Amino acid sequence: MSKKLIVLPLLLLGIYFNSLGQRQSVDVQHYGISLTVRDNTDKITGIAEITVRFLNSVPELRLDLVGPEIADTGMTVLKVTERTAAGRATANGGKSGGTNGLKNIPFRQDSAAVYLSVGGGKDETHTYRIEYAGIPRDGLIISRNKFGQRTFFTDNWPDRAHHWLPCIDHPSDKAAVDFDVIAPDKYTVIANGLKTQDVLMSNHLRKTHYTEKAPLPAKIFAIGIAAFAVDRSADVQGIPVYSYVFPENKKQGFKDYGKAGEILRFFMQQIGPYPYKKLANIQSKTIYGGMENAGAIFYSEESVGSKYIEELLAHEIAHQWFGDAITETDWEHVWLSEGFATYMTQLYLEHKYGADTLKAELKDDRKKVIAFEKKRYTPVVDTTAKGGYTQLLNANSYQKGGWVLHMLRRQLGDSTFWKGIRTYFATYGGHNANTTDFRKVMEKESGQDLEGFFQQWLYTPGMPELTIRPGGEGKFIIRQQQEHLFTFPLEYAIDNDPRIYKVQIKDRVTVINIHANHTIHIDPQINLLFTYGKDM
Repeated sequence: MSKKLIVLPLLLLGIYFNSLGQRQSVDVQHYGISLTVRDNTDKITGIAEITVRFLNSVPELRLDLVGPEIADTGMTVLKVTERTAAGRATANGGKSGGTNGLKNIPFRQDSAAVYLSVGGGKDETHTYRIEYAGIPRDGLIISRNKFGQRTFFTDNWPDRAHHWLPCIDHPSDKAAVDFDVIAPDKYTVIANGLKTQDVLMSNHLRKTHYTEKAPLPAKIFAIGIAAFAVDRSADVQGIPVYSYVFPENKKQGFKDYGKAGEILRFFMQQIGPYPYKKLANIQSKTIYGGMENAGAIFYSEESVGSKYIEELLAHEIAHQWFGDAITETDWEHVWLSEGFATYMTQLYLEHKYGADTLKAELKDDRKKVIAFEKKRYTPVVDTTAKGGYTQLLNANSYQKGGWVLHMLRRQLGDSTFWKGIRTYFATYGGHNANTTDFRKVMEKESGQDLEGFFQQWLYTPGMPELTIRPGGEGKFIIRQQQEHLFTFPLEYAIDNDPRIYKVQIKDRVTVINIHANHTIHIDPQINLLFTYGKDM
């Protein structure tokens, strides 16, 4: 996700916290989402068929869903049934009491969830059908684009899907998904997965069906409904690449989004197979600069014509592997998504434009990390974000996370680094991972003990704060000023000497010897995250 264009205050994002016990007790296998939208109302009607496997016996199933609110927004659950074999005893001993193999299920609803009285037993799998309706306050943005045309776009990150969909709204729960969308026939519908049906109905409506078999967390479920101009700009190793833009932006939009094929090819070569069956880049009404929905990336409507469009595309496409296919187990590990996308973007830019471009990016990011730490002194793996997960959209998760990967790459070497990245994707693609999982993969591929590296850069706040002063007779004294000592290789150069020297720093004070009357240049290749005297 690109955070550059966030336009809403954090307090308006409606963050709700999920039940850890419930997440540990159930595993959603599949969502079947039927959604109807119309032009004469912002009210939506929905049916969610949710197939759940119970990991433990529970008396009720809790699904996140924002209930009716004072401002006439929120979802009202109308009916809950269980899909069973018609006329056959259900898994918990009941008889099918409805038509088409549907058994009525008692439920209750509060402002943040719907509770199904199901009594699920361990290792049982059940499918529940929830009928609901309402006006979404968030998560599904019904508005007009900058050209005055009505649009409908999901915008779920971090946990806003439950404003319009009953679900387990947490990155640790991933499921396959099918969408049936009924909308006015003047619109085009785009969603995750492949389109398997697109038929005209009566009353000027159109029904569109998409199927995504890869497991996804709810945060990257995508539905976009608008008037679009559509271009198939590339095919990369069998993956079709599409551009969906507002018709008024057709010429510039196709040109800008057309860069995606080259970016996709680079990441497929470097990381591994693309995780989805298509890549669609979509002009939208997301509140973010970009939102990495799996196979259906949403970009700000202002992205067309932006001078940063190539960087933005690369960031969101990198997320298809990191954040989407491999999803963080919990929010404190979001650097595995944002830090990875940040650094993979820089590696693409290095590949295309050269090493100097990478160095310039890293220098700029170092300044951002230094500035952020003056405001909020926390580690990258941050468990203290209590006021809403959007607090984690910061320089720690993005720029410092990217810097950690850069320093890891320099420590391991390019070949081992990329081998580790490919193994990480091959191991955890389609699943969840945390920081320890990533560390163990890189340790196995490199044969190095990386626990100290990860501890100091990801679990400890701050960075090396260095002062360097002459010590007489060709000596320089390097001192770590920060409270917690870091261990790291420090590169330096000397005037009129083309060589790069390296010294291992681990103590409070380190002395290096050079020829007298020379000037020392610290970190000339931009390989260390640190501060030096004054902000760099």
